[in-house]
Amino acid sequence: MTNRPFSADRLRAMYAGGRGDATARRFSRLWAAVFGLGLMPRRWVTLEVPGRRSGKLTRFPLGMADLSGQWYLVPMLGEGCNWVRNVRAADGRVILRRRRAVPCRLTEVPVADRAPIIRSYLRQVPGARPHIPVDRHAPMADFEAIAPRYPVFLVSSAPVRRRHWWRWIIVTAAALVAVIILPG
Repeated sequence: MTNRPFSADRLRAMYAGGRGDATARRFSRLWAAVFGLGLMPRRWVTLEVPGRRSGKLTRFPLGMADLSGQWYLVPMLGEGCNWVRNVRAADGRVILRRRRAVPCRLTEVPVADRAPIIRSYLRQVPGARPHIPVDRHAPMADFEAIAPRYPVFLVSSAPVRRRHWWRWIIVTAAALVAVIILPG
């Protein structure tokens, strides 16, 4: 017997139809704030991505899987998960927040390579276990069977756009010179 406040059935019911109910949304906001502040271990992050229709920044608390030194994101609700559709619409450009905002690029992993990552994800992220229909100790063949329904994204750092503030100084100085010299 476990001392968990919610049973696996209740956790699944919170996400009936692939969308969170009011309780799940409240927990999501809470955990997004906690993960964003960096109060949990490194694997817990807040994903920030523009909404595919509204363009409004949306935040999702997520657990990452670490496999062979690489970090991966797996949606516990599968292919139709809201953040997955937003990431695809944003061409993989997202921000992962954990104490500070880090621009990242999420690259979708081919189906053939997903099974060991999903297994690792289930071992490392206990909150996803009620939602993925395979036990974390199941043989690899079971993970290969569900891999097409669960996209996996490789997390890599995005190239940082440098702000060239000095260009503004040069342009402003040139404009001032042009205004002062040319009219005379």
